[in-house]
Amino acid sequence: MALNIIQPTLLLDKQKALNNIKRMSEKARLNGMAFTPHFKTHQSAEIASWYKTFGVSKIKVSSLKMARYFAKNGWENIVLAFPLNILEIPEINELAQKVKLDILIVNKEALIALKNQLTTAIGFYIEIDTGYHRTGIPPREIDLISTLIRKAKENQLLHFQGFYCHAGHSYHLDSPEDFKLNFQQSLDALNHLKSIFIPQNKHLKISFGDTPFCSVFEQFKGVDEFGPGNFVFYDLTQQKIGSCHYENIAVAMACPVIAIYPERNQIVVHGGGVHFAKDFLVNKNGQAIYGKVAAFAPGNPKGWGKPIEDIELTGISQEHGTLSATNAFISKTKIGDILSILPVHSCMTANAMGEYLTLDGEKLKMMK
Repeated sequence: MALNIIQPTLLLDKQKALNNIKRMSEKARLNGMAFTPHFKTHQSAEIASWYKTFGVSKIKVSSLKMARYFAKNGWENIVLAFPLNILEIPEINELAQKVKLDILIVNKEALIALKNQLTTAIGFYIEIDTGYHRTGIPPREIDLISTLIRKAKENQLLHFQGFYCHAGHSYHLDSPEDFKLNFQQSLDALNHLKSIFIPQNKHLKISFGDTPFCSVFEQFKGVDEFGPGNFVFYDLTQQKIGSCHYENIAVAMACPVIAIYPERNQIVVHGGGVHFAKDFLVNKNGQAIYGKVAAFAPGNPKGWGKPIEDIELTGISQEHGTLSATNAFISKTKIGDILSILPVHSCMTANAMGEYLTLDGEKLKMMK
């Protein structure tokens, strides 16, 4: 069907997303891992329902607001995969009365606050930092980890689940050798912790998930729960890392052409920072890019494929997007045309847009 696009619109190729979910689900199954995907990328109850076909019953989210949203939409086993914000403990008590809720602990202060305020049973993971250096405890801090587990046992409402790791440094490694080395180092560190603590905690689990490592590698020794998030859509960052091919990218921004400047090889579209966010990559000329144009005609059931060579979104302001384009492309482009642009970071683009339009013309809402 023809899509009536008149303003920046986030297009979703449902079949590509389903293929991505199926591929990751199968990888979890072959490794004997529970598939516990992160829902922070799509933030949609409708898209979440697609995962149930693949046996998903436990999910991860990145905020209490998101946990409440998915709980309201029927999900009953939720990991709040963000270090505990002690100011939210009263709301956590309330939500934990309705669903099985797990949280992340990264410091002693969180346990002290929970001891004083927790009124409902919850589970917790200790977040382990294997190289990302955002949050979490380095795996070498055995004494601190031991203290946290011991202190938590003083609270009968707290139940230790295991170790959680988002190896986000996978986004910043420069070579295949570093990529493989850091993946193995992450697994080795987690398995070492497991060997130390499982004798006293026989149900201890390793929960692991970042899209680059989970996409590239096939074996995950010692991992019990497998939960990446961005993989459902992928994006240009994931393609550059090697997590996916262009053909796996399941979202694209449809942007109307509003001005053309052949004398400076530029096309201006309606689509700026409030639509794409401002994540960027650097192209072969050392220039920041915020997206790449892919061939697509609205209503084409085949969606989009590889980007068109040298047609890139090289500038954005609030509502404007400036494309650098070749003379040949400019000569075929008209005011009012719709261009599809693959995003650099699909999570941020989706969050900015708040809804999707499928290639079948169906609007899918996101969490508000």
